[in-house]
Amino acid sequence: MAYRNRTYIAFDGDNDMPYYNLMRAWSENDNFEFKFYDAHGINTARDSSQEESIKRQLLKRFENTKIFVLLVGEHTRFLYRFVRWEIEQAIRLQLPIIVVNINGIRHIDSEFCPPILEDKLAIHIAFKQKIIQKALNQWPTFHEQCLKNGKTGPFYYDDSTYEGLGL
Repeated sequence: MAYRNRTYIAFDGDNDMPYYNLMRAWSENDNFEFKFYDAHGINTARDSSQEESIKRQLLKRFENTKIFVLLVGEHTRFLYRFVRWEIEQAIRLQLPIIVVNINGIRHIDSEFCPPILEDKLAIHIAFKQKIIQKALNQWPTFHEQCLKNGKTGPFYYDDSTYEGLGL
């Protein structure tokens, strides 16, 4: 069994790559208290590969994943080929899911969030470094408690949590 210490980040590769790259830059910068171990560093799934080949490579990444992050942008809701499949894998594996709204919305974004997540156990947050780090640190434990207690549905941090982080 693989050691699960990675963060799997799913996103719209055509439109939301800058946000993923910003998260990587935060993590690599010693001046930020933002760290995660990126599952995408495990192997290469090339765009030129066949869909099934890419999915096999992505499944290998999931073997090492402890938490799933979905960056939600304007087009995420409509991405079925890979993003929907990645979400399905995270749900199947019962990974803690953090839904990060690029537009800054602090709760579930009904307009852009993929419908598959509307009633699933996930926390929905704004794209801000401090709240993302808080979720990466705290959501897995809370997620586990929710699973044990049979809780489901979307969660979010209240405004006082954001204010406490200076957001």
